[in-house]
Amino acid sequence: MTLAGVGLTTAQTPGAQTQSAGAAPLVLVFDLDGAVGPATAEYLQRGLATAAERQASLAVIRMDTPGGLDSSTRDIIADILASPVPVAVFVTPAGARAASAGTYILYASHLAAMTPGAHLGAATPVQMGGSSPLMPDRTEETDEDSKGAQPDAMTAKVTNDAVAYIRSLAGLHGRNADWAELAVRRAETLTATEALDQGVIEVLTRDLDGLLAAADGRTVMLNSEPRTLNTANAQVETLAPDLRAQILAVITNPNIAYLLMMIGIYGLIFEFTSPGAIGPGAVGAVSLLLGLFALNMLPVDYAGVALIALGIGLLLVEALAPGFGIFGAAGALALALGSVMLFRDVPGFRISPYVILATVGLSLTFFVIVLRAAVQSSRRAVTTGQAALLNAKGVVQSWAGGEGYVHAQGEDWHARSAAPLVPGQAVHVAGRDGLTLIVEPDNPA
Repeated sequence: MTLAGVGLTTAQTPGAQTQSAGAAPLVLVFDLDGAVGPATAEYLQRGLATAAERQASLAVIRMDTPGGLDSSTRDIIADILASPVPVAVFVTPAGARAASAGTYILYASHLAAMTPGAHLGAATPVQMGGSSPLMPDRTEETDEDSKGAQPDAMTAKVTNDAVAYIRSLAGLHGRNADWAELAVRRAETLTATEALDQGVIEVLTRDLDGLLAAADGRTVMLNSEPRTLNTANAQVETLAPDLRAQILAVITNPNIAYLLMMIGIYGLIFEFTSPGAIGPGAVGAVSLLLGLFALNMLPVDYAGVALIALGIGLLLVEALAPGFGIFGAAGALALALGSVMLFRDVPGFRISPYVILATVGLSLTFFVIVLRAAVQSSRRAVTTGQAALLNAKGVVQSWAGGEGYVHAQGEDWHARSAAPLVPGQAVHVAGRDGLTLIVEPDNPA
């Protein structure tokens, strides 16, 4: 998801926080470019609050979106409807779209405008994150043909709710409610010119200057009261998202959220299997928390989560108890399927197949090579230091009075023993007292 804009395009002048009498009207512009999600909603909420604080004459949302999340869309619409500043939605540039969620936001605006070459529509709830697909209207079919093919009760409820919602938005500003219903039920679309002809938008213009010229003197309904727009010679400023919104936009990107979750899980697994590394555990904990925070805001399918957990479990079994590659292959397959199913089919919220392939490949490498090597290393017997001498084999070189010299691990050691020994006898090390070994015969008899 991308939030366009990197700063103020017009420098703020001293005293511009409020408009004084006779001052040029202020128009604040926000860019909604990409899928509608939590970061978009927060950015526009803060932007509209800024417009109210600065007593702007108009807030303009430049839109190009394929759709997005239902919850974020409703939050944006609620902020628009509650705004004390009129809000214009401008679908631009040419080739831009206000699809799915964008259609609802456009209908909620006080002034709707489009650039020639733009389009809108396809506002079925499944494209906004609904859990069940919608079926096309079958009013022309016979009852017998349509038996068993009608949407189920939940689908009908979702559809009717969306229809009622968009018709209510259309009624606020006198827009074409019948076409809005078709956009929901049949995923109808319109070009910018068709939208103007059918009363879906009020302004058709090529750029922001044309929008402001067309808006000046126009009366819109703001909180059920008429408001005449004043945009002549307006001071225009484009506001960028703040740092919090930018960070939220990054971590709620499905690819980033997915990678954060996987890094977190692998970091903690490596820390638990190789205690003391600290670094992997710390990075893993932070990554996992960020990933879970992002997933909480995204349209997660829990069947995908379960498959990912199963895949990681099978890969872990392959690393700890090798099963001739069976567990590894099954784990990789489950991980891939779970990654594909992790997010519901919402525009702009899909994991790239390249990210999935890379993750599955790295996961196999991590578990089968890296983690297995770490586990085997931790289980290997110590080969250096005092611990390596315990139970080491040796041969008596000379012996008298309960002590003598023993050759063990390539060196001659002073040794003592409670058992009688003779030169050439095989012994093993039972302990150590400084530089003196405590030995016992391998075969006392």
